[in-house]
Amino acid sequence: MTDASSTLDPAAAAHRPLNKPHRVLLASLIGTTIEFYDFYIYATAAVLVFPTLFFPGADPMTALLASFATFSIAFFARPLGALVFGHFGDRIGRKATLVAALLTMGVSTVIIGLLPTHAQIGVFAPLLLALCRFGQGFGLGGEWGGAVLLATENAPPGKRSWYGMFPQLGAPVGLFLSSGVFWILLHFIDQDALLTWGWRLPFLVSIVLIGLGLWVRLSISETPEFARTVTKKERVKVPAAEIFRHHKRSLALGTFVALVTFVLFYICSAWLLSYNVKVIEIPFLEALRIQIYGSVIFAIAIVIAGRVADRVGRYGFLIVLTALIGLFSFSLSPLLQGGIGGIYTFVTLGMFLMGLTYGVIGAALAAPFPTEVRYTGSSLTFNFAGIFGASLAPYIATWLQATYGMAHVGYYMLAAAAITMACILAMGRDKV
Repeated sequence: MTDASSTLDPAAAAHRPLNKPHRVLLASLIGTTIEFYDFYIYATAAVLVFPTLFFPGADPMTALLASFATFSIAFFARPLGALVFGHFGDRIGRKATLVAALLTMGVSTVIIGLLPTHAQIGVFAPLLLALCRFGQGFGLGGEWGGAVLLATENAPPGKRSWYGMFPQLGAPVGLFLSSGVFWILLHFIDQDALLTWGWRLPFLVSIVLIGLGLWVRLSISETPEFARTVTKKERVKVPAAEIFRHHKRSLALGTFVALVTFVLFYICSAWLLSYNVKVIEIPFLEALRIQIYGSVIFAIAIVIAGRVADRVGRYGFLIVLTALIGLFSFSLSPLLQGGIGGIYTFVTLGMFLMGLTYGVIGAALAAPFPTEVRYTGSSLTFNFAGIFGASLAPYIATWLQATYGMAHVGYYMLAAAAITMACILAMGRDKV
């Protein structure tokens, strides 16, 4: 990658027209949709096919836990991706860095669809799977922060939460598409065909989505705020060093402000899918239908959050939501043990709360950092939160449910809500 001085002329940048709103919002939405589609097809396959194909010979619970362990690898790769892509995003610009992040994630996903299984190459199969999973996380580590900045740094005054909602909307759209493609597959092929070759198709379809994402992102200009930073010569040489030197408090508190967001989501998605399929043995199609339904509720709530947060303020909005999530944690055990109706009620409430908090968390995590280090700071915050809140959430919830019972999964969510509440209050209204 080259320095921005060769790709962004300061004089030209000062007079560059603003990107059209619809183009900005589409570019931020479609990129995160593709990235989260790639991420979630792995989560779905980690429940439905990877335990059998990559971890055979173990009992079903051990194989599932091993599959979830590879799922967690991406979350540990994401901060590294945030450091690398954040550096270049703050040095050469948001646009070029976002294209590179998209390609990194996309190529890793396509390769997963081509991998030989354990039956073909033995122990090397799960090792290659883990390596590709690392690549997915590395790419997503640079994707999220740039997409949020692409939206919020083009936002007019008073609309940062609304613009910041659009990249967040990529998460439920990606979840809908990833669950939907497996749901469609299972309507046309049986489970044997799915395990033999069908599971590869969702990963290979990513090629088409990558091409679409590149086309959209290459059509936009650099964000006005970054252009001004170049014009005023305000860029820093090593953004990560600046973050750890002058913004440690915002980084630490922001990480745990997002903690309950991640815990809630991965309990309501990856863990719930495994519980439905492996524990209470709901048919694959019904379990995927529940996940598709949840993604729709998730998306509706994100849109609501973008409108409401700009009117009432993100700080108070997040405090109320976190308290509601804490209360919701007590309903986990009775609802999930209340039959199919209880499961749908759990998904409705959980994904609605998830959408409300996720819809504003992007703008909230970017807010404390100045423009010259914002890509690095917001990306690191989001991805450190992924390690603490998401990386082991399906694993921990599976282990708690199997060892101590369903109520302890709710206590886990409650503890996350309590930590998040303390950090929101410590960060204060002006930093959120």
